[in-house]
Amino acid sequence: MRILKDVKLPKFRFPRFKMNEIPPRKGDTSYAEESNERVTEIKDFKPYEATEYKTIKEVFLRSTDVYADNTCILEKRNPKEAFKEYTYKEFGSDVIGFGTGLEKYLNLHGKPIIIIGENCYQWYISYMSMLCGSTIAVPVDKELPAHEFVLLAKRARAAAVIFTPKKRELIDKIADELPETEYFIEMYSESPLDGKKVGFDSVMNIGKKLVEGGEDCYTSIEIDPEEFKVLIFTSGTTAASKGVMICNRNLAENINAVSAYVKLYEEDRLLSVLPLHHTYESTIGFLVPFAWGTSVAVCQGLKYIVKNMNEVSPSIILTVPILVENIYKKIRESLKKAKKNTIVSSLIHITNGLKTVNVDIKRRVFAEIINSLGGKMRLIISAAAPIDGKIGKWIDNIGITFLQGYGLTETAPIAALTPEKKPKIGTVGIPVICAKIKINNPNENGEGEIMIKSKTLMLGYYEDEEATREAVTEDGWFHSGDMGKLDNEGFIRITGRLKNVIITSNGKNVYPEEIEELVMREIPEIKECMVYGKRDDSDAGKDLESVIAIKVIPDYDALAEKLNKKRVTPEEAYEDIWKSVKEVNKKLVSYKGIKELEIKEDEFEKTSTMKIKRYAEISKDKDKSKDKKKDKK
Repeated sequence: MRILKDVKLPKFRFPRFKMNEIPPRKGDTSYAEESNERVTEIKDFKPYEATEYKTIKEVFLRSTDVYADNTCILEKRNPKEAFKEYTYKEFGSDVIGFGTGLEKYLNLHGKPIIIIGENCYQWYISYMSMLCGSTIAVPVDKELPAHEFVLLAKRARAAAVIFTPKKRELIDKIADELPETEYFIEMYSESPLDGKKVGFDSVMNIGKKLVEGGEDCYTSIEIDPEEFKVLIFTSGTTAASKGVMICNRNLAENINAVSAYVKLYEEDRLLSVLPLHHTYESTIGFLVPFAWGTSVAVCQGLKYIVKNMNEVSPSIILTVPILVENIYKKIRESLKKAKKNTIVSSLIHITNGLKTVNVDIKRRVFAEIINSLGGKMRLIISAAAPIDGKIGKWIDNIGITFLQGYGLTETAPIAALTPEKKPKIGTVGIPVICAKIKINNPNENGEGEIMIKSKTLMLGYYEDEEATREAVTEDGWFHSGDMGKLDNEGFIRITGRLKNVIITSNGKNVYPEEIEELVMREIPEIKECMVYGKRDDSDAGKDLESVIAIKVIPDYDALAEKLNKKRVTPEEAYEDIWKSVKEVNKKLVSYKGIKELEIKEDEFEKTSTMKIKRYAEISKDKDKSKDKKKDKK
């Protein structure tokens, strides 16, 4: 994961809900017929029959044949336009054409190629062309500053860079700094080859003509499942980041693993919201639905998410906690403004009672809420960080199955998933069928570092054998760096990140994620927060933290409503939130209590999956502290 600086969630708008009555059933009012259609909690869990793919090329050849006439990708490049649909047949032809162009026209056989830019149709073509050909895909964060991009491109020894038109300025700026890069290929351009620059469409169309003439240099490539095919750099500075080497087998096993726990259908449609350079989206959000003939609609950006949902009616969305939390809050706010909170709570209680006797009418009772999400939403899958269990439960209560997954870039990314037949909200699921998970050196509460052994585990770190040996034991167990525990059924609960642990002055270990989850659950007037350990002057020279501190971005609208004011100042926000924090402290053991509060005026720096960059925020505090000391001198 790479830094996505100043990520700011937009203000979603949902309609005012009426929720006046239970929608009538056509024909009669008996619900017995659908009593078994959506039973999710079962005593005995049996996985679905899993697929057995070895390479992505197997998936590509099968899907472009079996699902030829199905819609594969939907995109639009202008908010005012309608979505354009591309079938599996069209996508297959474009992949083979572009892949042939890379191999025969540009002679890039076996070389690393960077893909940079926003999610779009030609991003998918580029990635699939490399997975089914000889080249190595190097997806990178579109938010990388120029100097970091140059360093990364040099580390990867990129022979070519494929970029979207929005990244043209970046490429023009740094092209001369990459003398060993042979080509810069611009998506949605028909420009002929001019020096190092060439249009994507030009390469693809030349490749298609070669194919029509009998050229099979691309289609005849045999894929070795163990061959290094994807290079993904983890978060951190470019010099310190690790390059994760992924093979075809890793990616194919992700498809097999998900197929055992979640059923996808040709009629399903997934809305792509997260950046494709991240394995979570490029694998689970693209390769998995591709294997089932499912369509993927490209969201135009977070501020268009509600509009796009109502345009394409997705049935599945792959997301991260902060986005789910934001949607949940906005729907709840709309219900509150419409004075329908009470009736919705009552209907949840009633429908939950009916479900215990195998009568599930949730989707008709809460159709108005589901319609605000496009009308067909059936699965919301959250990963990348823990989420408040009450949010997942509420989503499930209105008739949308809420699942959580767990994994890392190093597991390409899946390691655990909640099965849709047996979701257990508050956990990240059970190990996928090709993986084993154990807790290393558990404490008295059963909590320790999560260790993973899986067929999805990376080949190793790029040109860094020492880091690979440190991360993976001789018998194949990977140190995840995440803290967690297993319950009596084998479901995994994430409790924190090993590197984020705060060691207090009395030697106690505090995991900030645990406190953050409680704060967000108990104080609705907070949009985002970050708990961290802060030293005072008495700790100079010690490797301990004496104070648990919290940075908070207030929800000023919620505060204004609570305090019955038109506008709330940061000082007033501090005063009110500090009172609430004191109440939260009463629910914590003393050494976990929050002692300092900071009202943050700017946005948190975040990763591409919208997780707060803790080290960046803490570094800002250290810089401020240094400046204060200089001023005193």
